[in-house]
Amino acid sequence: MTTPIDPRELRVSDAERTHVVGVLQKAIGTGLLSLDDFTARADTALAARTRGELNAVLVDLPGLVSAEAPAAPEPKPVEIRASMSTVRRRGAWDVPRALSVRNRAGTVELDFTEARITDPVVTVDVDVSMGTVELVVPDEAACDLHVDTVVGGTVSDRGARRATGGGTRFVVTGLVKAGNLNIRRPTVARIGPLVIGRHWKLTWTDRPDRRRLG
Repeated sequence: MTTPIDPRELRVSDAERTHVVGVLQKAIGTGLLSLDDFTARADTALAARTRGELNAVLVDLPGLVSAEAPAAPEPKPVEIRASMSTVRRRGAWDVPRALSVRNRAGTVELDFTEARITDPVVTVDVDVSMGTVELVVPDEAACDLHVDTVVGGTVSDRGARRATGGGTRFVVTGLVKAGNLNIRRPTVARIGPLVIGRHWKLTWTDRPDRRRLG
């Protein structure tokens, strides 16, 4: 006689993990979680193998939606696709809560430093094959990486985990196959009060130091 499987031991899919991360994002918006709490629980959710492990991050979070109204459907990720082509987002572009980047032998550059970001957490799911994806995150932003690499794929997070605090948290997931994912801070050179930013943007500051960050 076959012993019934405990429902808590059932395996969970990537879609279920991503859904739970979205629920945790809602908890930030209602004040149930801080950004630090979100980071710890998102790490657990993305690493969960079973239903019991996944549900553990939600067990103490009641009232995420009104009992009188049905739950609003999770918004679909906005897809950015490149196939042997180049796609760039720079300047004051609107960043959705969730992005899906699909790159086949192309180049995708997403510069968030001047973008309009309204959500405290932005998820970026990447699927890169024989291409390059570059994410430029603001100095005050935090970045959580949960990306797998296969067949020569590489991930560079130079300075991405450093944050000055109080900014958006980027959660980056996905797979890089025979391609590259680069996540970094904007490059800035200071010469006295002159600041030379990315794409040769010039501004002035009261800070007298001279240095390069990147």
